[in-house]
Amino acid sequence: MQKMTALLITALLFALVAPVQARGPWRASESNTRGWQLMTPAERIDHQSRIRSFSTYEECRAYQVIHHQLMEERARQRNLALPGGGRDFCEHLKRGRDFRQSGD
Repeated sequence: MQKMTALLITALLFALVAPVQARGPWRASESNTRGWQLMTPAERIDHQSRIRSFSTYEECRAYQVIHHQLMEERARQRNLALPGGGRDFCEHLKRGRDFRQSGD
């Protein structure tokens, strides 16, 4: 009976942990990247790669500012409005937390 209980608990714990691990590293997408619709597929890949590579808040924030300015300029040229108020993808570096591994 104890073996069955231990097996059941192990299976339940695995069922809870597996989906978190399956999420993988952070991925850029239309829902979390300002100006996604204004970027080429190659730019999207490069953007995601660059975001994953930052190790300091300062370098991440510098890139973020430049990226936002570029997307705002492209939107102005096309008479489009960019949505604002998204999550700061550099914030995890302020707190010393690495979202590349957590899937946030």
